[in-house]
Amino acid sequence: MERRVLAVVRPPCGGGRRVWVEGRDAGRARRAADVAELLRRAGIDPARMTDTSTVEWRGGGPQSWR
Repeated sequence: MERRVLAVVRPPCGGGRRVWVEGRDAGRARRAADVAELLRRAGIDPARMTDTSTVEWRGGGPQSWR
């Protein structure tokens, strides 16, 4: 079975990280709480932020912002 992530958090760049949800730009996050809010707005439970089957963190996990 193929893994299908719902959101991708891009590597840090320019003081934040771009968040894409189902192929659409959901916005820029400057901290983990911002990612959680963008996920919530997209209808994804923020508690799943570290669930690798839901969110793919590129360039480091929720602790990497530089």
